[in-house]
Amino acid sequence: MFKFLIFAVAGFALYKLIANDRKKKMEIKNTKKETMAKEGILVKDPICGTYVSKDSDIRIKEGDKIHCFCSYECRDKYLKMIEG
Repeated sequence: MFKFLIFAVAGFALYKLIANDRKKKMEIKNTKKETMAKEGILVKDPICGTYVSKDSDIRIKEGDKIHCFCSYECRDKYLKMIEG
């Protein structure tokens, strides 16, 4: 009976540690997204509408405007669209 009680307490403590860690990770992830959105660091991909970092490596400069893309596929679609 005493062993069962020890295992139950240890299991509960382990569960709380794991659950708390997952909760903290989700909060940090959400905070980062909110901060990026508030600071205007995210821009919308003109093809698929996905929000990507303004510092994305996949970019095209068209006149004064810089377009950022989520993938090379979206970039290629955009290039085909503006060419004709």
